[in-house]
Amino acid sequence: MHTQRRRLLTLLVSLFTSWAALGADRPNILWISCEDISPHLGCFGDSHAITPHLDALASEGVRFPNTFTTAGVCAPCRSGIITGMYQTTLGTHHMRCEARLPDSVRPFPAYLREASYYCTNNSKQDYQFRTPRDVWDDSSKKAHWRHNPDPGKPFFAVFNFGGCHESGIANDSKYREVTGALRPEQRQKPENLKLPPYYPDTPRVREDWKRNYELITAMDAWAGDLLRQLQEDGLYEKTIIFFWSDHGVGLPRAKRWLYDSGTRVPLIVRIPESMRIARQGTPNAIDAQLISSIDFAPTVLNLAGLDIPQPMQGRAFLGHHLSKERTYVFGARDRMDERYDIIRSVRDARYRYIRNYEPNKRYYQYMNTPEKGATMKEIRRLEAEDALPEAAKLFTAGSKPAEELYDLENDPHEVHNLASDPAQGQHLERLRQAHLDWVEETRDLGLLPESEIVRREREHKSRYAILRQPGGQALMQALRDTANQAANPANHQTALIQRLDAREPGVRYWAATGLGNHATTTGELPDHANSALANLLQDPIPAVHIAAARALAHAGHTDHSLPVLTEALQGDAQWARLQAAIVLDELEELAFPVIPELQRCLSKQPNKYITRVANRALNELLGTSHAVR
Repeated sequence: MHTQRRRLLTLLVSLFTSWAALGADRPNILWISCEDISPHLGCFGDSHAITPHLDALASEGVRFPNTFTTAGVCAPCRSGIITGMYQTTLGTHHMRCEARLPDSVRPFPAYLREASYYCTNNSKQDYQFRTPRDVWDDSSKKAHWRHNPDPGKPFFAVFNFGGCHESGIANDSKYREVTGALRPEQRQKPENLKLPPYYPDTPRVREDWKRNYELITAMDAWAGDLLRQLQEDGLYEKTIIFFWSDHGVGLPRAKRWLYDSGTRVPLIVRIPESMRIARQGTPNAIDAQLISSIDFAPTVLNLAGLDIPQPMQGRAFLGHHLSKERTYVFGARDRMDERYDIIRSVRDARYRYIRNYEPNKRYYQYMNTPEKGATMKEIRRLEAEDALPEAAKLFTAGSKPAEELYDLENDPHEVHNLASDPAQGQHLERLRQAHLDWVEETRDLGLLPESEIVRREREHKSRYAILRQPGGQALMQALRDTANQAANPANHQTALIQRLDAREPGVRYWAATGLGNHATTTGELPDHANSALANLLQDPIPAVHIAAARALAHAGHTDHSLPVLTEALQGDAQWARLQAAIVLDELEELAFPVIPELQRCLSKQPNKYITRVANRALNELLGTSHAVR
């Protein structure tokens, strides 16, 4: 008996000693993040960039030139970065929404803290869900690895630079504040810079492009200071360093979009020599594998020697236990502030496929925030004068193709859509199928109307659970197929009419939306479609009866549809209110009879987006009415 006890005690001591040694050997990990920049760094081959500190870091680490975010805007991306999951799976895909996390999904620093890491965030979160209490030891503007109460504990520290955000380009005072310390030789000459072909070449546009570079130089100095602090503390060779951006440059046709300009970001990782595994971390190396921003979380856990939890969707691209390299990276665009535009993207090493689920909508829908920027104002000015360059005209069109396909090797700016080129049919079909499979496999919540997501979240306790109920896969397939039919309604009119009677509200919504899309181009619908849509005006689901009213209004039946839309403007569901306001804005002069109802939307709304759309609609309507008189 005594011998057994001694053996057990020896085993426990051995296990404790091994665990303690493992904790001591775990690396410190530093994240240096910034906002709204593409790979405009010297180390990524940009000859205009002035980024000496990050270039030096890259010379000691690895550059990942094929790194992409899951959206072209911050908050949806950041929800994916902190969880390792697609925002469309969690229900965090709409800009400025707030979802509930299921119990099975935790922000990854919580796992690090359980493994005795000291975790700090300085200081942006923006996750689109309430941060659980167990995620950070400190998340504040003062958070720093230097405040670690136990120097023996490894740390995970995040620092974010917000100075290169789009507001730094658009706002004169912020731009001057952020770049105030730059020396003359760190300034750019606008006339020397090369603009993308989708921008008009005017002095004001060149000024914005110049500001982007100078804000990045200011960010580089800030990053250099963090690296200096790490060296002063004697931690540089004990810390794995990541540098990344949350999405592409904060200018039109980049931020908020799924092209490379909006989703391709710089990623640098420096691994101290003592911590390198196999060939990982070789100085001044380039790793061309496809990386998604949802891969950051599992990679950190893997480097820390921790298991990657289910249901995390990202993959570890560094560390001991690597999963298969990606064939594709995926992206999603959903509501951007006050406007819906459901777009999905698939990219491989060479081609990008884009699926526009609402092709009837303009490329550049009017949104308050981007419209304030000088480049957007120049685009609008020259659009009105019919003086835009051809590439810019593509992205001011009144509608979009249902599918886009680009060969990035020969068309890096993605201005030549190959979707209708028979020679590219194989690539189109392959990437289209990859997209369809992804929508089903990840349970893409973006194919449900936002008001319906909020309603079902109350029932299922989380958005994540909505499409994971019994029959969820079949429901997802039906949503996916109907939404795709709605994007090409001329070829699917009969099927869409049949689906107006579907049991699932999301299917009815897309069927009505598709018929509405058809009516926007033809001005009419078959009598049996009008009859079925009229029945849906009494549908108990707001998103459905609003979509039906839209279709009937475009088909010339405003007497019955406008009252439904104006009633929805005063309903309990705030996102249905927004949907109704957007429809009335889309109807233009057809909405003239409801000007008083739109005017009442200018105050006491549950969110500012309803007011913005109503205000825009009124500006257009009053201008039209004045012209008619």
